[in-house]
Amino acid sequence: MFSSSSLVITVLLSAMKCTAAPLIQERDSSVLARGLFSGGPLSGPSSAVVDSNLMSQFELMGQYSTAAYCPNNFNSPGDQIECAGGNCPRVQDADSITAAEYSRQETSTDVTGFVAVDHTNQLIVVSFRGSSSLDNWRTNLDMDVTQTKLCDDCTAHRGFWQSWLDAKDRVMPAVQQAAASFPQYKITVTGHSLGAAIATLAAANMRHDGYTVALYNFGSPRIGGAKISNYITNQPGGNYRVTHWNDPIPRVPLLTMGYVHISPEYYINKATGQDVQASDIKV
Repeated sequence: MFSSSSLVITVLLSAMKCTAAPLIQERDSSVLARGLFSGGPLSGPSSAVVDSNLMSQFELMGQYSTAAYCPNNFNSPGDQIECAGGNCPRVQDADSITAAEYSRQETSTDVTGFVAVDHTNQLIVVSFRGSSSLDNWRTNLDMDVTQTKLCDDCTAHRGFWQSWLDAKDRVMPAVQQAAASFPQYKITVTGHSLGAAIATLAAANMRHDGYTVALYNFGSPRIGGAKISNYITNQPGGNYRVTHWNDPIPRVPLLTMGYVHISPEYYINKATGQDVQASDIKV
């Protein structure tokens, strides 16, 4: 059991404590029962099972997503991860040091986040911040599609893809160095909202380049067309797209615009602020 505050809803609320910019309430992913608005599985039903280990991992990665909103974690590389107000206790208790931090304010997307090496959990974590600045919101609205070259006709949301390209030159050297130094550590990519969309494309690109990467995203919008979504769904490494019924952001961009979600979806059907059990998550 864990509180939904560890996941999508309080990732957002705790982010408000770390940034001056107001954030709009974000996401649900399953209006009309994961049919019309969620896109549904592209490759048949999922056989995924939510157990205590996965619940624990959701909590940990939710806290890493929260940490990306806190300025101390994107302007002082080499420091211990920390969050205001005790919003990421498991991360703060871990021996987790940032290998790279970035806030690309000189770019049009203002992509922000960090790469951390977590020696306690043996992880290399790439975390992207959600929408916090005007440039982030302009990025969200840049909904034309662009070719990614990840696969044939793999088109993605232009703003999300450009955000990843803006971050890539900071992220990949840190990931490469950490993976070489700690080859037994698992590479994980995470983010909330806009950060979840960027995380999805980042993980896809890393896998394309030969890395084994687990993706944990929270309240992600759709990131592209059916071909790229199906491609990411079928990549090895593991996809965990977590959504909450009271969050509207996973409903956009619309299916009628040609956008489709990756699968599987871990849909939290529980009131905000209540404890979440495995039985409250539908896959």
